[in-house]
Amino acid sequence: MRSALAPLLLVVCACAHTPAPSAAPAVDRSALPGWSQQIRIREEWLTHRHALLLEMMRRHNVGMWIVVNEEFHDDPLTQFVAPPRPYAGNRDIFVFVDAGPAGLKRHAVTGFWEEALSLFFETERDPKPWDQAMKALYEKYRPKTIALSIDGKRGVTRSLTRSSYDFLAEAMGPEAKSRFVPAAELIEEYSDTRLPDEAAIYRTMVQLTESLARRALSSEVIRPGSTRVGDVRHWLYDRAWDLGVSLWFQPDLRVQRKGKAPEMSRGFLAISDEGVVIERGDVVHLDFGFTFMGLNTDFQRMAYVLREGENAAPAGLEAALANTRILQDVMMREEARPGRLSAEVYEATMAKMKARSITAQIYSHPLGFQGHALGPSIDMRSAARKDTPRPLRADSYLSIELNTRTAIPEWGGQEVFMMEEDPAHLDAEGYHFFAEQQQRLFLIR
Repeated sequence: MRSALAPLLLVVCACAHTPAPSAAPAVDRSALPGWSQQIRIREEWLTHRHALLLEMMRRHNVGMWIVVNEEFHDDPLTQFVAPPRPYAGNRDIFVFVDAGPAGLKRHAVTGFWEEALSLFFETERDPKPWDQAMKALYEKYRPKTIALSIDGKRGVTRSLTRSSYDFLAEAMGPEAKSRFVPAAELIEEYSDTRLPDEAAIYRTMVQLTESLARRALSSEVIRPGSTRVGDVRHWLYDRAWDLGVSLWFQPDLRVQRKGKAPEMSRGFLAISDEGVVIERGDVVHLDFGFTFMGLNTDFQRMAYVLREGENAAPAGLEAALANTRILQDVMMREEARPGRLSAEVYEATMAKMKARSITAQIYSHPLGFQGHALGPSIDMRSAARKDTPRPLRADSYLSIELNTRTAIPEWGGQEVFMMEEDPAHLDAEGYHFFAEQQQRLFLIR
C-alpha cells in the first residue's frame, strides 16, 4: 500500500527541479472582514433569509421543513439555515413550520442549549431527547407535508442520510412518515435567492479573484521555458492561504500551442498536466475561484506568452477573444431577462452565434452557496438532457462560462479555444459583471 504521503511527495518531486516562481507579497487581507465580523454579518443575512422563508414554503406547499446536521457529516444547508457556527452535536435538527396565522415557527432540536441558536430558533435550556422533541413537534403542528433533503438530483437536495431518515420516521411516527416529501424545489429557491446585502462582499470577492488571476498570468509568476503548470497552481494555493479563503476546486490551467493539436476531455479542452512547461508563444487559460462567507467565485482568463521581439499577441488571437466577447454580450445583454426560460436564452444565443459563423459552447451555471449552485442554468448540457426549462430569477448570480473556437491565420488555420468565465448578476437589463470584462489577452513577457 502506498504511503499516505505519496501523492504529496510526487507533487513535490515533480516540481523540485523547476525554479520556484518569484516570491509574492502577502495579500492584503484587510479587504475582507475578520471571522467574528463575518459571523455578525452572516447572522444579519440569516435574519433576512428567514423573513423570506414562509412565502417560499407556501409556494411549494411545504408545511414543515427539516434540516438534519450530523456530527462528522455536516449538511450543506446547515450554515445557511442556522447561525454559521461549528456544530458538533450527534444530531442538530432545524425545523421550520408554517403555523398558519401564527406565521413561521422555528425550532432547534439539539443535545445542549446554545445562546446563538436561541436568537433564531425556539430552544429549550434543558433539551428533551431528540425523539421526544420531534414527536412533540409533529403532534403540535401536524403539518400536511414534511419536506426533507431526499430524492433530489443534486447533492444538497438529497443530503439526508438513511440513518437520519429512519430516525425521523421512527421518532415522529407512521402518520408523519406518510407526509415526507422531497424538499428540492424549496431548497433551490432558498439557495438561488440572493440578498441585496450580499452584493458588496461578493463584489470584493470577485475583484480579489480577478486580481489573483491577473497576477498568476503574468511575469510575476510565469517565466517562459521554466515555469510549469503545477507551479502556477501552487502559487494560487499559497495566495488563497494568505487571503484566508478556501478553494472549492483546484486551480486549473490549459495550454494551447501552435502546431500541437488540443487534447480534449468530454467535449472540452482538457486541463494540462502539472508537468507541462509554459513556453513562449503559448496561449494559457486559467480557471480559479474561492469560497468565503458562504459565497463562491468562479473566474477564467486567457493570456498569451510573448515570443522574443513581440510586443503584442497575434491579431488572430485577439480576434478570437473578441468572438468570445460577442458571445458574452449576446447572451447577457440581448437575451437574458428575469422570468425568461433559461433554455430559451440558450437556444436564442446559439442561433445568433450560428448566424455569425461563430463556433460556441455555453455551460454557464448559478453561483451562490455552492460554486456549482442550484438554480436555472444556461447550459448546453441541460439542453442535451432536456431538463425542464426554468425561469431566470432577478438578482440571482450566474457564472457566465463559455467559449468560442476560432481558426488562427498566424497558426496556419489551427483552431484555438478562447474560454471565459465571469460572475454576473441579473436585473431587468440583463446580466452585469462584478469585474471588468476581459478586453485583450493578458501578456506574459
